[in-house]
Amino acid sequence: MSERQQITILIVDDHPMVREGLRSMLQEPGIQVIGEALSGHDAIIKARRLRPDVILMDIRMHDMNGIAALQAIRQERIDTHVIMVTTYPNTTYLLESLAAGASGFILKDISRQDLLNTIREVASGTPRVDRRFLERVLRDLRKTEEETSSRAYDLIEPLTPRELDVLHLLVEGMTNQAIAQALGIRVSTVKGYVQTILEKLDAKDRTHAAVKAIRMGLVQ
Repeated sequence: MSERQQITILIVDDHPMVREGLRSMLQEPGIQVIGEALSGHDAIIKARRLRPDVILMDIRMHDMNGIAALQAIRQERIDTHVIMVTTYPNTTYLLESLAAGASGFILKDISRQDLLNTIREVASGTPRVDRRFLERVLRDLRKTEEETSSRAYDLIEPLTPRELDVLHLLVEGMTNQAIAQALGIRVSTVKGYVQTILEKLDAKDRTHAAVKAIRMGLVQ
C-alpha cells in the first residue's frame, strides 16, 4: 500500500468508551476511521459493506466473540487485515487468532505510536504481534514444553547459520528492512531467507515462525 493512500479502519468493540478512545488515538494523517461495530455479527455486516483496509477487533464481546467474527470474515474472503485487540494476555487467544487468520494481535494498553505503527505495518502486509505479549506467550510456551516434554523437534531441513541470524532478528519483531540493515544485506535477500525459514519451519507467517522457533529451542 502506498504511504500516500488513506488506511481505512473499522473499530469493533462492545464498549463505547473503548471505541471512542481508539478513534481519538487514530486521529492521524493517512488513517481514517470509516465505521464502528458493536459486536461480532455487526463487524461481519460492516466489513462486508465498508471493506476497510484494517479491522481493530475486540476478542471478548457479547453476541459473537472476535475470533468467531474473524473466522466468518475469512470464510467470506473479505479483503481486509484484522488486528485482534484484547485486555487479556491469554496465550490461547493469540494462538486461536493466528490460526483463524489474524494479521495482528495487540493489548488495549498499547501506546498510540505503537498502535499507529502496527496498523501501518499490517496494512502493508506485515503481520505484527504486541512485543510484550509475544515475549510473555513465548515464556509460557517454553515453560509448558519443559514441563510436558523434553523431546527434540526435527526440522524438514536444518537452518543455515545465516538463516538462524535472520530468525533471531525476526523473533525480535524486526521488519525485513531492519534485518537487512542489521546484517548488511539486501532487503530482497532477507525476503528470500524469510521464505526459506517459513518453509523449513512449516510456518504460515512470521509470527507463527517465531512461536515455533521458540518452542523448538532454535532461539532463546
